[in-house]
Amino acid sequence: MRPLDEKEMGEVFKKHMLFTGNNLKNIIENPSHEGPDPNPGRYRFRLHKNKVFYISESLVKRATNIGRKNLVSLGTCIGKFTHGGGFRLTVQPLNLLAANAKHKVWLKPTSEMSFLYGNHVLKGGLGKITDSINRNDGVVVFSMSDVPLGFGPAARSTQECRKCDPNGIVVHHYADIGEYLRDEDDL
Repeated sequence: MRPLDEKEMGEVFKKHMLFTGNNLKNIIENPSHEGPDPNPGRYRFRLHKNKVFYISESLVKRATNIGRKNLVSLGTCIGKFTHGGGFRLTVQPLNLLAANAKHKVWLKPTSEMSFLYGNHVLKGGLGKITDSINRNDGVVVFSMSDVPLGFGPAARSTQECRKCDPNGIVVHHYADIGEYLRDEDDL
């Protein structure tokens, strides 16, 4: 497990900025209260086998006692680097993104299951939407009871959403909490 280099950190931050905007500093500067240390450390990004983890400094220190080939996972896996060098967010940092999201969309209860099966968010299933969303901005999808369901890029701006038909796509599906069930055969 090693720290990310400058290029890798840039890719991770670029993807997080899409969903959090200026709130990215809250993720980076978040104090850690894990471990017996009296001084809270910070959370860090670490790379292990092409996967990026969000880990407290205290946990990183303790992980040095574990051999690299014996270490499977540590902290929260926030994404992985593809073979082409791009970074792909996974569903695991959803709570982190939801707490710091810049743009949000709330779904009607009737369209929640459709989204959780991997479909895009349609205008007919939209309950609420934050103002000032532009096309391709990162959006976190919530249920009407404020439970984070997933995230993806906006297909339309807020103004375009008001004018489109009920079957128009508002948010493209990127990841959702239903992936845990759909991908359980892969485990």
